Amino acid sequence: MSADPQKETGDIHHELHSHLPPEPALRVKAMESLLVEKGMLDPATVDAWVEAYSEKIGPKCGAAIVARAWIDPDFKARLLENGTEAVKEMETAGWAVAHLRVIENTDDVHNLVVCTLCSCYPHAILGPPPNWYKMAAYRSRAVREPRVVLEEFGVTLPDDIDLRIWDSTSELRYLVLPQRPAGTEGWDEERLASIVTRNSMIGTHRDLDPSAGSA
Repeated sequence: MSADPQKETGDIHHELHSHLPPEPALRVKAMESLLVEKGMLDPATVDAWVEAYSEKIGPKCGAAIVARAWIDPDFKARLLENGTEAVKEMETAGWAVAHLRVIENTDDVHNLVVCTLCSCYPHAILGPPPNWYKMAAYRSRAVREPRVVLEEFGVTLPDDIDLRIWDSTSELRYLVLPQRPAGTEGWDEERLASIVTRNSMIGTHRDLDPSAGSA
């Protein structure tokens, strides 16, 4: 057995991914073009799926969950107790949210989500993960020097704020519940959801901007 099982696992992961073809996005585009040319694929279908993941299945679902929690204390309590069950109340959440844990930012606590082994991510409520989330630099540095990483995202945390790092796996995904900013009293769910960013639900964004909300 290896003296360093974590390193061995990382080496295996790197070896597997080293066999992936270069520029996969270009290969996918070439394959799409060929299928369209042969009449086997409708470009409108591709566009519909892209729109679904970026606008509906994507971070808008997570933002709606956050907005509901801000407005409904009972839903928030259920969400923090059992995220998997609570999000089933949201019709847009879909099925792929099993084993979901929701963690709340407060005045004294900030949460940051990472997947150190690969890129496990709650796709059903946040859409496709950003490229930086999948990069080895983020996955390793987020646990070694999280405050430095957050500063690179423009988030400077005072020393008295407890920074908690959550490592996603294939069996457990995390969603950060950001703090509701002041100045949003009386807003409805739709307007509140419009100021929730994808990064705030990962933890690389902390202070949401009310001026970004739709009137």
